[in-house]
Amino acid sequence: MKRVLAIGGRGRIGAKIARDLRERCQQLGLEVEIEATGRSSLDLSDTDALSCAIAKVDLVIHTAGPFASRDDRVLRACIANRAHYLDVSDSRHFTEAMLVHRDSAREAGIVAIVNTGVFPGLSNSLVKACVEHLRSLVESETGDKLGELDEIDEIALSYAVGGSGGAGITVMRTTFLALQRPFSAMLGGQWQTVAPYSDREVVDFPGFGAIGTYWFDVPETLTLARHFKARTVTTKFGSAPDFYNLLTAAVARFCPAPLLQNPAAIEFLSRVSYAMTQVTDRWSGVGVAMRARTVAGDRAVESTLCHNDTARAAGIGGGSVAAAILAEDIATPGLWTVEEIVPTALFDRVAREDGFTWTPPHEKLNDER
Repeated sequence: MKRVLAIGGRGRIGAKIARDLRERCQQLGLEVEIEATGRSSLDLSDTDALSCAIAKVDLVIHTAGPFASRDDRVLRACIANRAHYLDVSDSRHFTEAMLVHRDSAREAGIVAIVNTGVFPGLSNSLVKACVEHLRSLVESETGDKLGELDEIDEIALSYAVGGSGGAGITVMRTTFLALQRPFSAMLGGQWQTVAPYSDREVVDFPGFGAIGTYWFDVPETLTLARHFKARTVTTKFGSAPDFYNLLTAAVARFCPAPLLQNPAAIEFLSRVSYAMTQVTDRWSGVGVAMRARTVAGDRAVESTLCHNDTARAAGIGGGSVAAAILAEDIATPGLWTVEEIVPTALFDRVAREDGFTWTPPHEKLNDER
């Protein structure tokens, strides 16, 4: 019997991951017992209760966001109790706090994976698949390997979500929290400051059509640049219908910084936005689409991934990785990002078999870029 603690497992994303994990374990012939907790059943500020709960399980799935306001206490408790760990963090600040525990996780003999889900998560694997295809193209043409991937000139990730994405209000809070401060991005081989929700770029997404996308601070901005040593990494996000993007961009540009950093203001904006999406979801849908593009010299590779339910896609992204840990298909101890440890073969299977519309990595001509 494999025992799993799903912290935040009573929320929409946590419940989707738990459901997906149960189904996968059944297919694999693994017995699993999942305890889903909420705020009323497990107080994360009570370190003794947290440690006691984690001591009884094999794997902890942390879905209790927004992660911008969380710290590393759950991971530290997992390391102390030798329990495997994964989260669905979408905060760069949180991710950086996790990455300092690489050695501790390895020494404890646990597998800890951060930023699973849809984006980040499946988005990281989408980029990895593109990079690997780009490598194969160059190697087949020249016979030379891309040493340490130093020749990756650009990684461009774009995302679009329909309305609320089928998730709860926490996603809205995350969006407005991301508007609070400028952030750094790798551009031309240097870390440069970027304004959130700026530099509109219209992208034609499968299932959505033309959607405006904007700079958005996500963990991929950091981790993809580090792992693939790309000279430029762009991460841009947009919503459908497109007028939400214009409203969000106006808030980012004109709202005074002290107001955006006020918790009461964030809560007000989140609740108003969530109420609006409950109306528009009926015709915009709640799907997600992603486009990844990698460039090395004059070669470019692109891939797209879509699903008609963003929350369900996040459940698949987290559940598939959790099942791989329990089945010991992912077993190397340490603290990892998705692109470092999740095999492309697993992503390939998920993209083909779990309700996604996937355009596998393919070369783009110069005039198509």
